[in-house]
Amino acid sequence: EVQLQASGGGLVQAGGSLRLSCAASGFSFDDSVVAWFRQAPGKEREGVSCMSSSDIRTFYADSVTGRFTISSDNAKSAIYLQMNSLKPEDTATYFCAVAYLRGRKYTRTYHLTEGSYHYWGQGTLVTVSS
Repeated sequence: EVQLQASGGGLVQAGGSLRLSCAASGFSFDDSVVAWFRQAPGKEREGVSCMSSSDIRTFYADSVTGRFTISSDNAKSAIYLQMNSLKPEDTATYFCAVAYLRGRKYTRTYHLTEGSYHYWGQGTLVTVSS
């Protein structure tokens, strides 16, 4: 059974930092893409960042480039999102997600799209105050 659980959210002042974690179990990171998405009240879910097990490239939404960093620890089956210089606009519920490539190309457009992912965590809330 594949399970994903995001954690690390909370209340932080603008300009501050948070590190989100996602614990994964029940699947292999081989041939996979892992990602973070977020959804703010009244807005659609958007792709924040993603990375592949077999590609050095990482992708980021324009709104977070230079402030957020995605990483993983395969041995621990964990995914991380380091968020720096947080803004009120970053306030959202953040979700981790996993997909298998299954022969597909790893691209920014496809893998920052929510419909591309097979498995989802339940999310963790990040609130950034001004």
